[in-house]
Amino acid sequence: AGFAASTGSMNLVAALVWTIAGSVVGALALYGIGALLGRERTIAVAARLPLVKVSDIERTEEWFRRHGTKAVFFGRMLPVFRSLISVPAGVERMPLPVFTALTTAGSALWNTAFVLAGYFLGDNWHQVSTVVSAYSKVVLAAAALAVVAFVLLRLLRPGRGSRRKADRR
Repeated sequence: AGFAASTGSMNLVAALVWTIAGSVVGALALYGIGALLGRERTIAVAARLPLVKVSDIERTEEWFRRHGTKAVFFGRMLPVFRSLISVPAGVERMPLPVFTALTTAGSALWNTAFVLAGYFLGDNWHQVSTVVSAYSKVVLAAAALAVVAFVLLRLLRPGRGSRRKADRR
C-alpha cells in the first residue's frame, strides 16, 4: 500500500485508513468468536486437548485480567499474536470500546510504520519486506521453541496423567 501510494496510484491517507480498518475488522471478528465460545466452552475444549490442563487456562485467564489491555495494544505488533490476542479478549469480555480503541491504536502504529516505510522507500520497498520477513521468522522460531519446550516439560513431568484425571473429577 505504501509503495502504491508512492507511485500515485493510491492516496497515502487512504492506504493508512484502509489498512488500519482492515486490522480492526479482523480483530473484531476474532473477538466475536471468543465471545461466542465463552469461558465454559473454551475450558471444555481445552480439557480435551492433550498436554493442556484446566489450571493452565485458569492461569492464562488471570494473566489476561492483569495484563489484557497491554497485551491487546502491544500484541498488535507481534506476528501471529496480533490476531490470536483477540480471542481471549472476547472470551474475557473485555469492554468492546476499550478493545476497539486499543486495537485501533496498536494497529495504527504498526500499519503506519509499514505503509510509510513502503511509501518512502518507493521502488526499494523490497528492503522492508526483507526486514519484516526476518523479524517474523525470529518471532515464529521463538514461538516454535516455546511450544517444543512446553510439550517436553509436560511429557517429562512425573505424574502427568494423574493430574488430568483429577481435573476431570
